[in-house]
Amino acid sequence: MRTVRTPLTRRATPAPSATLATPALRAPRSAARRSAAAVLAAAALLGLAAPSAVAASPSPAPSARDGEAAAPTEAGTSFRAATAVRPGQRATAQASTGDYLYWQFPADAGDRATVRATVTLPETSARRSGTTWRIDVYDGLRRRQACRYGSDTRTLAADARTADLTCHLRTVRAWAEPWSGDPLPGAYYVRLTAVGVAATDAGLPFDAALDVTIEDAGGAAAVDGRLAAPLVQGSSATVEPEGGWSSGWWSTRWLWTAGGAALAALAGVWGHTLTRGPGRPGGTQGRP
Repeated sequence: MRTVRTPLTRRATPAPSATLATPALRAPRSAARRSAAAVLAAAALLGLAAPSAVAASPSPAPSARDGEAAAPTEAGTSFRAATAVRPGQRATAQASTGDYLYWQFPADAGDRATVRATVTLPETSARRSGTTWRIDVYDGLRRRQACRYGSDTRTLAADARTADLTCHLRTVRAWAEPWSGDPLPGAYYVRLTAVGVAATDAGLPFDAALDVTIEDAGGAAAVDGRLAAPLVQGSSATVEPEGGWSSGWWSTRWLWTAGGAALAALAGVWGHTLTRGPGRPGGTQGRP
Protein backbone atom coordinates (compact mmCIF):
# COMPACT_ATOMS: atom_id res chain seq x y z
CA MET A 1 0.00 0.00 0.00
CA ARG A 2 1.33 3.39 -0.96
CA THR A 3 1.77 6.05 1.74
CA VAL A 4 0.91 9.63 0.88
CA ARG A 5 2.72 12.35 2.80
CA THR A 6 1.11 15.67 3.37
CA PRO A 7 3.52 18.58 3.20
CA LEU A 8 3.88 20.58 6.47
CA THR A 9 2.76 24.21 6.39
CA ARG A 10 5.13 26.65 7.98
CA ARG A 11 3.97 29.81 9.77
CA ALA A 12 4.96 33.00 8.14
CA THR A 13 7.34 35.01 10.23
CA PRO A 14 6.60 38.72 10.52
CA ALA A 15 8.61 40.96 8.43
CA PRO A 16 11.24 43.03 10.11
CA SER A 17 9.51 46.18 9.02
CA ALA A 18 6.29 45.29 10.97
CA THR A 19 8.28 44.70 14.16
CA LEU A 20 10.05 48.00 13.88
CA ALA A 21 6.73 49.91 13.35
CA THR A 22 5.44 49.35 16.94
CA PRO A 23 7.73 51.92 18.64
CA ALA A 24 6.87 54.35 15.90
CA LEU A 25 3.15 54.06 16.73
CA ARG A 26 3.75 54.45 20.50
CA ALA A 27 5.72 57.64 20.07
CA PRO A 28 2.75 59.83 18.93
CA ARG A 29 0.56 58.41 21.77
CA SER A 30 3.09 59.33 24.45
CA ALA A 31 3.48 62.82 22.94
CA ALA A 32 -0.32 63.31 23.01
CA ARG A 33 -0.41 62.22 26.64
CA ARG A 34 2.35 64.67 27.55
CA SER A 35 0.54 67.54 25.79
CA ALA A 36 -2.75 66.69 27.55
CA ALA A 37 -0.97 66.67 30.92
CA ALA A 38 0.56 70.05 30.13
CA VAL A 39 -2.88 71.47 29.27
CA LEU A 40 -4.36 70.15 32.54
CA ALA A 41 -1.48 71.61 34.56
CA ALA A 42 -1.93 75.00 32.92
CA ALA A 43 -5.67 74.92 33.65
CA ALA A 44 -4.97 74.09 37.30
CA LEU A 45 -2.54 77.00 37.58
CA LEU A 46 -5.08 79.37 36.04
CA GLY A 47 -7.75 78.12 38.44
CA LEU A 48 -5.51 78.83 41.42
CA ALA A 49 -4.55 82.25 40.13
CA ALA A 50 -8.12 83.37 39.44
CA PRO A 51 -9.22 83.69 43.11
CA SER A 52 -6.09 85.65 43.97
CA ALA A 53 -6.71 87.99 41.05
CA VAL A 54 -10.30 88.50 42.17
CA ALA A 55 -9.18 89.15 45.73
CA ALA A 56 -6.58 91.64 44.55
CA SER A 57 -9.07 93.57 42.43
CA PRO A 58 -10.50 96.61 44.26
CA SER A 59 -14.04 96.20 45.58
CA PRO A 60 -16.63 98.78 44.57
CA ALA A 61 -17.32 101.54 47.04
CA PRO A 62 -20.49 101.11 49.13
CA SER A 63 -23.41 103.02 47.70
CA ALA A 64 -26.60 104.31 49.26
CA ARG A 65 -29.26 101.73 50.03
CA ASP A 66 -32.00 101.22 47.51
CA GLY A 67 -34.84 103.65 48.14
CA GLU A 68 -32.88 105.68 50.70
CA ALA A 69 -31.96 109.26 49.87
CA ALA A 70 -28.31 110.22 50.15
CA ALA A 71 -27.21 112.63 52.86
CA PRO A 72 -27.31 116.26 51.69
CA THR A 73 -24.04 117.99 50.87
CA GLU A 74 -25.30 121.57 50.94
CA ALA A 75 -27.41 123.83 53.16
CA GLY A 76 -30.03 126.46 52.51
CA THR A 77 -29.62 130.17 53.09
CA SER A 78 -33.10 130.93 54.51
CA PHE A 79 -36.06 129.26 56.21
CA ARG A 80 -37.84 128.65 52.91
CA ALA A 81 -34.71 127.22 51.29
CA ALA A 82 -33.72 125.03 54.27
CA THR A 83 -32.31 121.65 53.27
CA ALA A 84 -34.23 118.61 54.54
CA VAL A 85 -32.27 116.21 56.75
CA ARG A 86 -33.55 112.90 58.10
CA PRO A 87 -32.63 111.85 61.64
CA GLY A 88 -29.56 109.63 61.49
CA GLN A 89 -28.07 111.29 58.41
CA ARG A 90 -24.92 113.40 58.47
CA ALA A 91 -25.40 116.54 56.41
CA THR A 92 -22.37 118.49 55.22
CA ALA A 93 -21.86 121.88 53.59
CA GLN A 94 -19.13 124.32 52.61
CA ALA A 95 -19.62 128.02 53.13
CA SER A 96 -17.89 131.29 54.02
CA THR A 97 -17.65 132.84 57.45
CA GLY A 98 -20.63 135.13 57.92
CA ASP A 99 -23.09 133.00 55.91
CA TYR A 100 -26.29 131.61 57.43
CA LEU A 101 -26.82 127.87 56.93
CA TYR A 102 -30.29 126.35 57.33
CA TRP A 103 -31.44 122.74 57.66
CA GLN A 104 -34.81 121.27 58.65
CA PHE A 105 -35.89 117.92 60.10
CA PRO A 106 -39.22 116.37 61.26
CA ALA A 107 -40.09 115.79 64.92
CA ASP A 108 -43.31 114.08 66.03
CA ALA A 109 -45.12 113.92 69.35
CA GLY A 110 -43.04 112.26 72.05
CA ASP A 111 -39.70 112.82 70.29
CA ARG A 112 -36.61 114.21 71.99
CA ALA A 113 -34.28 115.65 69.38
CA THR A 114 -30.57 116.30 69.77
CA VAL A 115 -28.77 118.53 67.26
CA ARG A 116 -24.99 118.36 66.89
CA ALA A 117 -23.03 120.64 64.58
CA THR A 118 -19.31 120.65 63.82
CA VAL A 119 -17.41 123.56 62.27
CA THR A 120 -14.01 122.80 60.75
CA LEU A 121 -11.65 125.47 59.44
CA PRO A 122 -8.85 124.80 56.94
CA GLU A 123 -5.31 124.34 58.19
CA THR A 124 -4.07 127.40 56.31
CA SER A 125 -6.67 129.71 57.76
CA ALA A 126 -5.86 133.41 57.74
CA ARG A 127 -7.91 134.24 60.83
CA ARG A 128 -6.51 136.90 63.11
CA SER A 129 -8.99 136.70 65.98
CA GLY A 130 -11.36 134.29 67.67
CA THR A 131 -14.82 133.57 66.24
CA THR A 132 -18.03 132.68 68.08
CA TRP A 133 -20.23 130.05 66.42
CA ARG A 134 -23.86 129.46 67.30
CA ILE A 135 -26.76 127.15 66.40
CA ASP A 136 -30.43 128.11 66.81
CA VAL A 137 -33.39 125.73 66.55
CA TYR A 138 -36.85 126.97 65.53
CA ASP A 139 -40.16 125.11 65.38
CA GLY A 140 -42.70 125.23 62.58
CA LEU A 141 -44.04 128.59 63.83
CA ARG A 142 -40.54 130.10 63.66
CA ARG A 143 -40.35 130.20 67.45
CA ARG A 144 -36.87 129.72 68.82
CA GLN A 145 -36.69 126.64 71.05
CA ALA A 146 -34.43 126.75 74.08
CA CYS A 147 -31.99 123.90 74.72
CA ARG A 148 -32.47 121.80 77.83
CA TYR A 149 -28.70 121.47 78.02
CA GLY A 150 -25.72 121.50 75.70
CA SER A 151 -23.30 124.03 74.23
CA ASP A 152 -25.21 125.85 71.49
CA THR A 153 -22.58 128.66 71.47
CA ARG A 154 -18.83 128.17 71.35
CA THR A 155 -15.93 130.55 70.78
CA LEU A 156 -13.15 129.28 68.55
CA ALA A 157 -9.69 130.60 69.29
CA ALA A 158 -7.55 132.03 66.50
CA ASP A 159 -5.29 128.96 66.44
CA ALA A 160 -8.10 126.37 66.79
CA ARG A 161 -9.68 124.58 63.85
CA THR A 162 -12.75 122.71 65.16
CA ALA A 163 -15.82 123.77 67.16
CA ASP A 164 -18.48 121.30 68.36
CA LEU A 165 -21.99 122.58 69.13
CA THR A 166 -24.79 120.59 70.80
CA CYS A 167 -28.42 121.34 71.61
CA HIS A 168 -30.73 118.90 73.42
CA LEU A 169 -34.31 120.01 72.79
CA ARG A 170 -37.35 119.53 74.97
CA THR A 171 -39.83 116.72 74.34
CA VAL A 172 -42.29 117.45 71.56
CA ARG A 173 -45.88 117.56 72.87
CA ALA A 174 -48.89 116.46 70.87
CA TRP A 175 -50.81 119.56 71.96
CA ALA A 176 -50.14 122.67 74.04
CA GLU A 177 -51.58 126.10 74.70
CA PRO A 178 -50.48 128.76 72.20
CA TRP A 179 -48.95 130.89 74.95
CA SER A 180 -46.86 128.06 76.44
CA GLY A 181 -44.19 127.99 73.73
CA ASP A 182 -43.83 124.20 74.05
CA PRO A 183 -42.44 122.35 71.02
CA LEU A 184 -45.17 120.89 68.81
CA PRO A 185 -45.12 118.29 66.01
CA GLY A 186 -43.85 119.55 62.68
CA ALA A 187 -40.72 120.77 60.98
CA TYR A 188 -37.78 122.11 62.99
CA TYR A 189 -35.19 124.44 61.52
CA VAL A 190 -31.52 124.58 62.46
CA ARG A 191 -29.50 127.71 61.74
CA LEU A 192 -25.70 127.78 61.99
CA THR A 193 -23.74 130.99 61.77
CA ALA A 194 -20.80 132.92 63.18
CA VAL A 195 -21.57 135.92 65.37
CA GLY A 196 -19.29 138.84 66.12
CA VAL A 197 -17.06 138.20 63.11
CA ALA A 198 -14.22 140.62 62.59
CA ALA A 199 -14.03 142.38 59.25
CA THR A 200 -10.69 140.71 58.49
CA ASP A 201 -12.15 137.21 59.06
CA ALA A 202 -15.39 137.63 57.10
CA GLY A 203 -15.56 135.48 53.99
CA LEU A 204 -13.01 132.86 55.08
CA PRO A 205 -14.07 129.30 54.08
CA PHE A 206 -15.17 126.61 56.53
CA ASP A 207 -16.78 123.15 56.48
CA ALA A 208 -19.95 122.36 58.45
CA ALA A 209 -21.49 119.03 59.46
CA LEU A 210 -24.87 118.41 61.10
CA ASP A 211 -26.21 115.33 62.91
CA VAL A 212 -29.75 114.95 64.25
CA THR A 213 -30.77 112.09 66.55
CA ILE A 214 -34.24 111.46 67.97
CA GLU A 215 -35.30 109.39 71.00
CA ASP A 216 -38.80 108.36 72.02
CA ALA A 217 -39.84 109.75 75.40
CA GLY A 218 -42.62 107.17 75.86
CA GLY A 219 -46.03 107.59 77.44
CA ALA A 220 -44.74 109.79 80.26
CA ALA A 221 -44.79 112.77 77.89
CA ALA A 222 -48.23 112.02 76.39
CA VAL A 223 -51.00 114.61 76.76
CA ASP A 224 -54.71 114.66 76.03
CA GLY A 225 -55.26 116.37 72.71
CA ARG A 226 -53.60 116.71 69.35
CA LEU A 227 -53.11 119.22 66.57
CA ALA A 228 -55.31 119.20 63.51
CA ALA A 229 -52.16 119.13 61.33
CA PRO A 230 -48.39 119.22 61.96
CA LEU A 231 -46.69 122.60 61.80
CA VAL A 232 -45.06 122.35 58.39
CA GLN A 233 -45.02 125.65 56.51
CA GLY A 234 -44.27 126.10 52.85
CA SER A 235 -40.62 125.56 51.89
CA SER A 236 -38.60 124.16 49.04
CA ALA A 237 -38.44 120.73 50.76
CA THR A 238 -41.15 118.83 52.65
CA VAL A 239 -40.18 116.84 55.72
CA GLU A 240 -42.09 113.93 57.22
CA PRO A 241 -41.16 111.04 59.55
CA GLU A 242 -40.50 107.68 57.91
CA GLY A 243 -43.66 106.14 59.35
CA GLY A 244 -45.78 109.25 58.80
CA TRP A 245 -47.19 111.60 61.42
CA SER A 246 -48.77 109.94 64.43
CA SER A 247 -52.51 110.26 65.05
CA GLY A 248 -51.95 111.52 68.61
CA TRP A 249 -54.62 109.44 70.32
CA TRP A 250 -52.56 106.31 71.09
CA SER A 251 -49.93 106.16 73.80
CA THR A 252 -48.73 103.71 76.42
CA ARG A 253 -50.95 105.49 78.94
CA TRP A 254 -53.80 103.36 77.61
CA LEU A 255 -51.90 100.23 78.72
CA TRP A 256 -51.35 101.68 82.18
CA THR A 257 -55.04 102.62 82.41
CA ALA A 258 -56.19 99.12 81.39
CA GLY A 259 -53.73 97.50 83.82
CA GLY A 260 -54.88 99.72 86.67
CA ALA A 261 -58.54 98.90 85.97
CA ALA A 262 -57.79 95.16 86.01
CA LEU A 263 -55.90 95.45 89.32
CA ALA A 264 -58.74 97.48 90.84
CA ALA A 265 -61.28 94.80 89.84
CA LEU A 266 -59.14 92.04 91.35
CA ALA A 267 -58.70 94.05 94.57
CA GLY A 268 -62.49 94.52 94.79
CA VAL A 269 -63.11 90.79 94.44
CA TRP A 270 -60.48 89.99 97.05
CA GLY A 271 -61.91 92.56 99.50
CA HIS A 272 -65.41 91.17 99.06
CA THR A 273 -64.12 87.68 99.80
CA LEU A 274 -62.56 88.87 103.06
CA THR A 275 -65.56 90.83 104.32
CA ARG A 276 -68.53 88.64 103.42
CA GLY A 277 -67.78 86.03 106.14
CA PRO A 278 -68.24 82.23 106.08
CA GLY A 279 -71.97 82.46 105.27
CA ARG A 280 -75.09 82.11 107.51
CA PRO A 281 -74.54 81.66 111.28
CA GLY A 282 -75.03 78.19 112.67
CA GLY A 283 -78.63 77.28 113.73
CA THR A 284 -80.25 80.02 111.66
CA GLN A 285 -83.03 78.74 109.47
CA GLY A 286 -83.67 80.29 106.14
CA ARG A 287 -86.96 81.75 105.11
CA PRO A 288 -89.50 79.36 103.64
